[in-house]
Amino acid sequence: MTDPHFPPDTHRRRLLIQQWGAILWPSFVAAGLASMVFFAFVDPLRLRDISFPQHALSRELGYTLGFFMFWAVTAAASSITWYLLRPLPRDDDELPLG
Repeated sequence: MTDPHFPPDTHRRRLLIQQWGAILWPSFVAAGLASMVFFAFVDPLRLRDISFPQHALSRELGYTLGFFMFWAVTAAASSITWYLLRPLPRDDDELPLG
């Protein structure tokens, strides 16, 4: 149901912002928790020495890259969940598969 105070374009934009917020906010929190747990046991400098010894990466950059890696993974998981939970289009001409 659309809000009579907002034009349809504004309503669609608000829905898009809500959908992105529902994906990015929980994934941000999960990435923060995952980073804290992961980096409590793993030193970014030792991880750098194992994976990229030829690059001069600082500890802070390692924390930052790790956080954004966790955020990307959790955002992808949230996006897939959102995609799978979308309502199916109602089409009376097609028969259900199962």
